Amino acid sequence: MPTQEEVLEVLRPVQDPELHRSIVELDMVREIRIGADGRVGVTVALTVAGCPLRAEITERVTRAVGALAGVAGVDVDLTVMTDDQRAALKTRLQGGAAGGAADSAGHEGHAHAANDRPAQVIPFADPASKTRVLGLSSGKGGVGKSSVTVNLAVALARLGHEVAILDADVYGFSIPKMLGLDQQPVVIDGMIVPPVAHGLSVMSTGFLVADDQPVIWRGPMLHKALNQFLTDVHWGEPDYLLVDMPPGTGDVALSLAQFMPRTEVYVVTTPQPAAQRVAQRSALMARKVNLAVRGVIENMSWFTGDDGKRYEIFGTGGGQMLADDLQVPLLGQVPLVTALREGGDVGAPVTLTDPAGEASQAFDTLAKRVDTLGRGRRAHPELTIR
Repeated sequence: MPTQEEVLEVLRPVQDPELHRSIVELDMVREIRIGADGRVGVTVALTVAGCPLRAEITERVTRAVGALAGVAGVDVDLTVMTDDQRAALKTRLQGGAAGGAADSAGHEGHAHAANDRPAQVIPFADPASKTRVLGLSSGKGGVGKSSVTVNLAVALARLGHEVAILDADVYGFSIPKMLGLDQQPVVIDGMIVPPVAHGLSVMSTGFLVADDQPVIWRGPMLHKALNQFLTDVHWGEPDYLLVDMPPGTGDVALSLAQFMPRTEVYVVTTPQPAAQRVAQRSALMARKVNLAVRGVIENMSWFTGDDGKRYEIFGTGGGQMLADDLQVPLLGQVPLVTALREGGDVGAPVTLTDPAGEASQAFDTLAKRVDTLGRGRRAHPELTIR
């Protein structure tokens, strides 16, 4: 017969499918019962009563415990956390910190207070944060910025990095669909846990409104939404946060510059000179608000026909021309590939479905170049103003 300690040990690798952490580490295992007949009972506390993945949790626990020698059967009982238990879980997910504008080393984050609410901290604004924030920008829509964001994120993850995506294109959100995400974020005591797809944590307005509903927000609402995405979401500490910015030079770009001044901007354009001239505006706007423009990414650079010949359908030279004007490198050229478009439509990025293909190789090269660039600005958290 197994002991309670042995049962607990085999449950350690079992992760909550929404929180992606061990159910033992999160203190979700409330009771272990071992009967004389060899049946083992396990009580697991869910975060909310209507947890949509309760069946998956039951299956994971049953499979793990059932593999133990001497176990004749497994009975999984599901209960719901109390408010106090949810508050404790929130603290545990946040690393035990009670919150505030400074961490244990005294590094101050970027805080915002509203009325009598406590200051909200943006962890990525902290000089001590290891996360590189990459803002994918364009002067206009239709250049494939979201496709580039998703596939670059996958390519960076394949390099061994932990990667998250913030879909800041509030009006034209498309990241959840491109990743095949239909799971809603989990809310624990006011903290939002983003869903994960293909190893990428994702937050988007698309989780808040129906696909067929327009987002009709003025500037202050956009500012508030972006602030909430950065302060209320439990991002952890990824190596990269990719921000899919809306096209143009409007409110979201201004808010991003205010919230996260260390954001690195990468401008996405297509090869034709007309698109290059429009894309230049977003880069110049970034510089006006003191964001570092790190490079240019050219999308839809060419199409390779069945004859093996490259056809430059949208012209040529726009990406290099923009890079030269901005005095930054042209980091990558992504070919026009049918599988790239199809992957975005069905939620299967081409970098996953065709990792050896022409487009995937272009994204792998792009990811390596971005990774090699390093941070645009060196942070010195030891320097403080007194």
